[in-house]
Amino acid sequence: MTFKRNLLSAALASATIMLAAQAHAQDAAQEADQVEATDADEEEGEGEREATDLDRVVVTGIRAAIEESIDTKRESTSIVEAISAEDLGKLPDASIADSIARLPGLTAQRFGGRPQEINIRGFAGDFSTTTLNGREQVSLGNNRGVEFDQYPSELIHQVVVYKTPDASLVGQGLSGTVDLRTVRPLEYGEQAVAINLRGDQNRIDDEKEYGNRFSLSYIDQFADDTIGLALGYARMDTPGQGYKFESWGYPGGAIGGGQLYDFENDNVREGLMGVLEYKPSDFYRMTLDLFYSQFEREESKRGMEFGFEWGASGPPVSRVDNDNGTAVEATFVGVRPIVRNDFNATYDDLFSIGWNHEFTFSEDWTMRVDVGHSGAKRDERILETYATLDPSAPGDTVTATFNPDGYFDFDFGLDYGDPANLVLMDPGGWGGDRAQAGYLKDFEIEDELTSLRLDFERSFLAGPFVGLEFGANVTDRTKSRASTENTLCTTAGCTDNTPVAIPSAFVGGSTEFGFGGLPSLITLDPLRMVDEFYFLLPKNHPDISNKNWEIDETVTTAYMQANLDTMWGSVPVRGNFGVQVVQADQSSTGVATFEGVALDEPSRRGAKHTDVLPSLNLAFEFPADQVLRLGAARQMARPRMDDLRANAGYGINRTSVCGSSTPPPCWTGGGGNPELEPWLANAYDLSYEKYFGDGAGYFSVAYFHKDLSTYIFNQTTSFDFSQLPLPDSVDPDDIPANPIGQFSQPANGEGGAIWGHEIALSVPLGIIWPQMEGFGFVANYSDTASTIQPLGPGTTEPLPGLSKYVSNITAYYERFGFSVRASQRHRSDFLGEIQGFGGDRTKRVFQGETVTDVQLGYSFPEGGMLDGLSLLLQVNNLENEPFRSTYGSDDQPRDYFEYGRTYLFGVNYKF
Repeated sequence: MTFKRNLLSAALASATIMLAAQAHAQDAAQEADQVEATDADEEEGEGEREATDLDRVVVTGIRAAIEESIDTKRESTSIVEAISAEDLGKLPDASIADSIARLPGLTAQRFGGRPQEINIRGFAGDFSTTTLNGREQVSLGNNRGVEFDQYPSELIHQVVVYKTPDASLVGQGLSGTVDLRTVRPLEYGEQAVAINLRGDQNRIDDEKEYGNRFSLSYIDQFADDTIGLALGYARMDTPGQGYKFESWGYPGGAIGGGQLYDFENDNVREGLMGVLEYKPSDFYRMTLDLFYSQFEREESKRGMEFGFEWGASGPPVSRVDNDNGTAVEATFVGVRPIVRNDFNATYDDLFSIGWNHEFTFSEDWTMRVDVGHSGAKRDERILETYATLDPSAPGDTVTATFNPDGYFDFDFGLDYGDPANLVLMDPGGWGGDRAQAGYLKDFEIEDELTSLRLDFERSFLAGPFVGLEFGANVTDRTKSRASTENTLCTTAGCTDNTPVAIPSAFVGGSTEFGFGGLPSLITLDPLRMVDEFYFLLPKNHPDISNKNWEIDETVTTAYMQANLDTMWGSVPVRGNFGVQVVQADQSSTGVATFEGVALDEPSRRGAKHTDVLPSLNLAFEFPADQVLRLGAARQMARPRMDDLRANAGYGINRTSVCGSSTPPPCWTGGGGNPELEPWLANAYDLSYEKYFGDGAGYFSVAYFHKDLSTYIFNQTTSFDFSQLPLPDSVDPDDIPANPIGQFSQPANGEGGAIWGHEIALSVPLGIIWPQMEGFGFVANYSDTASTIQPLGPGTTEPLPGLSKYVSNITAYYERFGFSVRASQRHRSDFLGEIQGFGGDRTKRVFQGETVTDVQLGYSFPEGGMLDGLSLLLQVNNLENEPFRSTYGSDDQPRDYFEYGRTYLFGVNYKF
């Protein structure tokens, strides 16, 4: 891995030196050619000019998208990264998250084989903000991080990632701000209709799943180009599949227990986009844009859990160890596996609308009024069913053998595809005094955000300042999460744990498994079993109460910004400086419990905070298309939603010392903290950029440093419990005399620093050697380090989302209608979040990964019978890169997810 990093860095540096020399030679040659060309043009005839036109290269597709992105980066006064669609309805990747993850300093975490969460400069998704056409978006997860696979790439025209903010950027994030942009029909300037159709195949070994994607885009202008209309529809139906291995640990060097699963996914997403522009005069312009996405994901999951040393079996009866003391082969007796047939699903609806009005009173004054709304709802179901060996039957004999691919293979003695070997019951007393033969969790997440913004801009025709912007934005947001959980039982009341034979009506036909050495496994229909077989017993528990909360936020932002465009000596300087004042009024309603019993009144708490965020951006333009950028700002991220919840659990410690010296009985408790202040950081950025070939390519090197003045982590603090409304059932003799006790909750504490450097290079090779016209590559590399201690001073857990090394490289060819693109993205080890027990997020350190995608295409020539038609072939995850973690060494794997590779064939038609 070190060799690969050094090789990429050396390649970027070498290519840069070569390009700089070539660019200098080109500049000198162009000056001489211009003098000669002036004389020659006077003597050329019409035929010679036609020949010149025939040799001219028209830039389209991949290279056109790259050049548009470079133009956006160059013209911005902030430090930004951008991606643009190759054509109407055609971003360069199958997923918008794939495209964003290829930008310098950015990467993605995969969920279910799909990139979903974007990490910017080493921070998890909750530290960034996502906007759609400049308006903050809600999220469908437990917190603030947006799931980017909710946004069909066919409906997004451009993405701009702001690494440095300016004062006019409302709703900015601490790590960065991702602005998704839909097309503007009046700017597009022509009528166009685009139809895209793709079929795909996901394949793991000989297992295949087939799906399809379809999109339709339409743009037109009417009434002498005073009205513009853009409409888009995209539908995706792409089944997926995969395997999972999980180990619970390695006591004494031998696997203590684990899980094997296979799963099949149905993913159906539909998206709609609409933009209406109206510009009847230079005085008034109106833009109305709408975006809707509906995403249904269903997962059928079957497998088994088995305890070895951490179960009925105990230590292995025989083992073969490697040099590290890990048992690479071990045999266990008396094993009693638990067979699972589960169903997981999320049903999402996301809607966004914005209505913008721009009034140009004169060449000096402009006013904008913007009203926006973003809403989302998720219904989620997690269903578990259990089957096991009859208690009267002997356990199984199982041999576990380490597979160098990163998991264990198992040799079971019994056939778990045979219903006669299994019964339905509580397999291990999981329900306590209730016979829990299965479990059902239903969650509902709702997130609503309404915004109102008013901006004024004063332009200046003379002097160093070209404009003054000021205004205010108000957002009102409410997000809630509700949980309903039920124990599944084989008898009414859940009191009887008598084994029940599996009814044949619920047994599926196929029992093949094919992963981890398990040849077959019974297939049941868990949804039908819930409807027709199980008895449901509502479950009440403090842990369930903690999943029910509501957060209300009203955030008011006032700003003022001066825009600069002047000369400092002989150096042109562009930029801005300004300040935001952000006031947040936050509150939360949650469930309060005393020793597991819900109190009569829900807990509701809140706070108000005001933060001042200054910012500065300067861009110095030097000869030979060189730009030096400076950025300094105070950046902010709102606290996580689940940290802000007012949920609390209280109790009395009757047996042990509380804190450092308080004898029992004493008060104790824990919960969320609606009074949290936001994360704040003082950020400094420096970027050097060199542009080649009239902006067709560029080289950049950047350094950033963020000092976090505060960080949120769980702390135990003193709390006055006298305000607690106790239930009547509490014995007065048990009440501690001292009302001050210990309460554990998220709180603001010490911060830390994160810093790093980024190198990027984009080169169309034709600017170096004309014979290479059409070839090019884009590459970037980042190295990030941090002293932030997320769990508090003295802890060693890494920062969530931080990969020290991130690199991306794309090589492409596009000419004569043919296009080829191969892309590879790599990230080193990182701490990510996955869905854990109970439906909540859990953290896990994952190994570095390298994901490779390939794309081939052909566009039929203009003027021919098939003008406007193009063909596309893509292969995603070409090398079937797994998603995995370990317990510190490769021979002790923890998680292994395999998703296979996906093939796509597409037909695009534009007219």
